[in-house]
Amino acid sequence: MKQIIVPLDFSDESMNGLELAIMISSKTKAGIQLVYVIGKTSEISDMSKEDEQRIAKSKLREIQARYEHKLPSGVDLTYIVKKGKVYKEVVEQADAFENSIIAASTQGASGFEERFIGSNAFRIITASEKPVITIRHGVVPKTFRRILLPIDYTQDTRQKVPYTAEVARIFGSKIHVLAVSSGRDQELVQRVKSWANQVVEYLNDGGIETEFSTRTGEDICDMIVDYASSEKIDLISIMTDQTSAISNFIIGNNAQQLLNRSPVPVLCITPRDLGVKGGFATSGG
Repeated sequence: MKQIIVPLDFSDESMNGLELAIMISSKTKAGIQLVYVIGKTSEISDMSKEDEQRIAKSKLREIQARYEHKLPSGVDLTYIVKKGKVYKEVVEQADAFENSIIAASTQGASGFEERFIGSNAFRIITASEKPVITIRHGVVPKTFRRILLPIDYTQDTRQKVPYTAEVARIFGSKIHVLAVSSGRDQELVQRVKSWANQVVEYLNDGGIETEFSTRTGEDICDMIVDYASSEKIDLISIMTDQTSAISNFIIGNNAQQLLNRSPVPVLCITPRDLGVKGGFATSGG
């Protein structure tokens, strides 16, 4: 994490993304760049794009002056105003940096209300190859002490493990590995447990403290949210593009439910088959 991209619309809710980025920067010393996007038409009635740009830059300078002292010494807080489609511009800005992540609120008002909080929020997540951490209204955690890592029955489910492990090392986190299964197919239930046990072994070999649990039920989102609340989880790590039945959980209605209902930030990782030491497989059986 060398750079954190934070989309803003100047609402109180969207500022949670900045607060989250500052917390992460305090551990990683990553720079932060604020991004405001002007759409095809001005978001503020009776205002030209030029006026919106001028006002946006003025507000961004105010935020910069108010928050830059909260960053570690030598870490920069910068901003940029772009024009175009929100999700494309945000993703493009993240791609401009080799090691970047996006930290964004899933709720807002004013500028991004229709363009960001709606389908574009999920377009940012699914279009970005960079990790995206989302946060809805609520208190930004002081650190990531406990990370929830759900493991399901799809081949891609373990691809989030190496990156999540790196986050855990940075923050000194304990990872809660949760084997989640919907339905009553015992073969699938046992497969998920086997994969989850492999994850626990891999994490323990890497010196990361773990806790292993299993849940079986009809609603995977309910199981994850309930576990996160009961165990005081600080971060949930999920994949953003999977196959099989879980795809509806990640991209469809259940994804929206999780991102909108989660009591804690959600780390969204794009599937990528990684070669890792020790024979741990990030995909396959």
